[in-house]
Amino acid sequence: MKIGVVGAGMVGSSAAYALALLGIGQDIVLIDANPDLARAQAEDIEHATPFASSVDVRHGGYADLADAAVVIIAAGVSQKPGETRLALLERNADVFRAVISEIMAVAPGAILLVASNPVDLMTYVAQRISGLPPGRVIGSGTILDTARFRSLLGRYLDITPQSVHAYVVGEHGDSEVAVWSSATAGSVPVADFAAQLGKPLSAEMRVEMALAVRDAAYTIIAGKGATYYGIGGGLARIVRAILDDERAVLSVSIVAEEIAGEKDIALSLPRIVGGAGVLADLMPPLNADEAAGLAKSAEVIACYARDLSV
Repeated sequence: MKIGVVGAGMVGSSAAYALALLGIGQDIVLIDANPDLARAQAEDIEHATPFASSVDVRHGGYADLADAAVVIIAAGVSQKPGETRLALLERNADVFRAVISEIMAVAPGAILLVASNPVDLMTYVAQRISGLPPGRVIGSGTILDTARFRSLLGRYLDITPQSVHAYVVGEHGDSEVAVWSSATAGSVPVADFAAQLGKPLSAEMRVEMALAVRDAAYTIIAGKGATYYGIGGGLARIVRAILDDERAVLSVSIVAEEIAGEKDIALSLPRIVGGAGVLADLMPPLNADEAAGLAKSAEVIACYARDLSV
């Protein structure tokens, strides 16, 4: 199957690299406003495939997205000094209008996978511009935050993160909510698991870990300027769930009719992802603090979404 990647910067190219090394899809096409960048990224990634897979990686134009099953959108502009977040959103909405019209003209059956930040609001923009059903316009949302949460829990408990089942919900950003009340290690609640190992999860430890998850991007950006490998892996995971019709439960963002009292907003919940996109929403059990946090996160997103001209 064909996968398009629009925006060949660090996030788009990292996603393409992860897809190629994992052998996801058969044909990966990179597109960028700078064709030389798209060519260079595609050739560099393709030179790695003999060590891992037989995926074809190339650069091209929008016409090359014909019949693509999934198109990752990692395009956008950077914030200017003194520019408000809403002004940045409006400029990125203009970019999305141009990009999505090109995609839809040649690949109307594709599922759109949004990686551009702020991802929840850009997912809302993409769904409104494309006119596609919400389940076919998926934002990467908190898939990376969830991975970070599981990684930190796994490290603390000294077990593989794959045995940790825990989610971060809400905004991919400062108002995100780490859900402790339904987190498990294996099939055991994490608090009980930790106690049995003699590593109790105190309230202070939970706060510290949730802040580390939330602020991980700031730490990485301070050290190397941007985050891209983690989200590249997360995007590849979502694409695999779609192409293989896995019906996997992943924390991704789509436009929902109503969440926590806010209507028509995009934020992350655990969702079933398969060949047709998002098939169902799942609301994990939340305690009172977590429910209040999700409501606050929904309010933050809704305030910006209401002012967007899409």
